[in-house]
Amino acid sequence: MYQLIAIDLDGTLLDSYGEISIENKEAISYAIQKGVEVVLASGRGNRSIETMAMDLGANHYMICGNGANVYDFQKQENIYNRYLEKNKVLQIIKICEENSIYYNVFTENTIITKSLSYNTLFYNEENAKKPEDKRTSIHIVEDVYEYVANTQNTNFLKITICDNYKIIFEHIMKKLRLIKGVDVLEVAHMARKIIKIGTEEKSIEYFYTEVTNQNVDKWNAIDFLIRTLQIPKENVIAIGDNVNDISMIQNAGMGVAMGNSAGYIKENADLVVADNNENGVAEAIYKLIK
Repeated sequence: MYQLIAIDLDGTLLDSYGEISIENKEAISYAIQKGVEVVLASGRGNRSIETMAMDLGANHYMICGNGANVYDFQKQENIYNRYLEKNKVLQIIKICEENSIYYNVFTENTIITKSLSYNTLFYNEENAKKPEDKRTSIHIVEDVYEYVANTQNTNFLKITICDNYKIIFEHIMKKLRLIKGVDVLEVAHMARKIIKIGTEEKSIEYFYTEVTNQNVDKWNAIDFLIRTLQIPKENVIAIGDNVNDISMIQNAGMGVAMGNSAGYIKENADLVVADNNENGVAEAIYKLIK
């Protein structure tokens, strides 16, 4: 009997426009009614995930920053964390600045960036559809290094680095791998998101990586949570689409890959369902939860 479902957001629960379908919402409600703990597990920051979790009723726990923290809604606090140290954040910022490559810094509640582009362009478009109190906070600053250096009592989840050109991107990846005490996400494909500009659609495609503290991944966060809740891993379903979901797909009792996942993601899954635009999450829930 499955007791917990961990669900990724972008590319999994969210469609290409960043929206959750009625079918997926109803399936999650069904799982909760069956007594299953539904946990959103995303690379996003706390505030961005929290608004979706509350809307879905999946409001006991959430996993943020690819597993950098676990938030307990009842206690209103993080009960697990593996944050990036500020000196590592500054080191990575310096590399990005010296190589003129786009990046942004994720804290628990804010994305710090110099401009709206790549992933922040998508988040900004997503914000336009939401009331102000449910938007992802994007803080645009002229000098990110100086801003971060002067911040106090801030928890850094990750840094996302993006570029259109594979040669430039791979050059940065080599430099990032030399930094000790961090993990660099190895993404073998381009990200693709769609935004609407009036009646037109614009596709945003780019190479990207995410840098976190060492040993940060979604499964480590899930493992902490299920040990706390005394749930065996055999009773866990993990649903995802990307390389940052592999750890939970491999280790959960039932690992589910979306139809839009790359081949190497599907190979690590026990079940492959429809893509994120065809309610794959709902398909998985109705197949597995009886």
